[in-house]
Amino acid sequence: MSKKYKVGIIGATGMVGQRFVTLLADHPWFELTALAASARSAGKTYEDAVGNRWLMDAPIPANVKILTVWDADADVEKVKAAVDFVFCAVDMPKAEILALEDKYAKVEIPVVSNNSANRATPDVPMIIPELNSAHLKVIEAQRKRLGTKRGFIAVKSNCSIQSYVPALYPVNERYPIDKILACTYQAISGAGKTFETWPEMVDNVIPYIGGAEEEKSEREPLKIWGELKDGVIVPALFPAITAQCLRVPVSDGHMAAVYVSFKDVKPSKEEIISIWNNYKSPISKYELPSAPKKFLNYFTEQDRPQTKLDRNLERGMAVSIGRLREDTQYDCKFVCLSHNTLRGAAGGAVELAELLCAEHYI
Repeated sequence: MSKKYKVGIIGATGMVGQRFVTLLADHPWFELTALAASARSAGKTYEDAVGNRWLMDAPIPANVKILTVWDADADVEKVKAAVDFVFCAVDMPKAEILALEDKYAKVEIPVVSNNSANRATPDVPMIIPELNSAHLKVIEAQRKRLGTKRGFIAVKSNCSIQSYVPALYPVNERYPIDKILACTYQAISGAGKTFETWPEMVDNVIPYIGGAEEEKSEREPLKIWGELKDGVIVPALFPAITAQCLRVPVSDGHMAAVYVSFKDVKPSKEEIISIWNNYKSPISKYELPSAPKKFLNYFTEQDRPQTKLDRNLERGMAVSIGRLREDTQYDCKFVCLSHNTLRGAAGGAVELAELLCAEHYI
């Protein structure tokens, strides 16, 4: 791509914002030109605003350290003058996020959001790029509602569903699924924490994750499977999903144990593995910089995938699957794994932005 897009990060000082900074440091398509955060960070250099809260393994890029942080709410016009689009990853109440993202979109700034606030908005596409890129067409209807020519909001899905929905999506296309039970084992970085900042998690499991995590895990996949109709995404009625989400003492990587029953025809183990091994995403033609070369990876070893060994597969953008076998209550069961702050958060949003550029929405 000959053009380099100018990019901003709204919520740049938090964990996901920091991950965006590292992913954009040497991005071939994007140049980071604006940072915004809360009023208490405004006016400071990024290095001073983050202070001792930098949580990434790599240091802050030298050219980013010196950027002045703007007020995410008050300095929208400054951001607009500096960017072609923004990533949004703010820690605010839902109503305030809705208002903020609308504010940016309505002044003609495309918003690629990591937040959950707009995921249920019917004309906001919620995208896992390799699966439901066709839903981007709803942006045309959204722009009519907002009264914009360029501005819109697109979101990525909840990090927890990005381990198991990618595994189930292509199977469901061939063999319709009736019901799913998913138990997720989620890393502490999903809460914006490290073991240093959350010592209570060492040698511990917490059987509850706030923010309606289980409800989102049951509801959001149905929008991914949904249908574009009359200017909105109509969620699918099936599969029926029930989920239980646990916080486990792992730094990065969300794992899921998944149980599946099919509506009519039950595929063999070999057929399911073949679907996974041969899945080719419709967006592969674009050769997006962040996209994994192989999206779904099935391990034949009995003890794989493992979080420590496999979360960084394909720079953290691949999905790992293993232990597919028959179940006594459901038709089959398996385990799967994805990196929650890469595939599940900032990395997935960067790939979504690349797709929006490739398809000329930005």
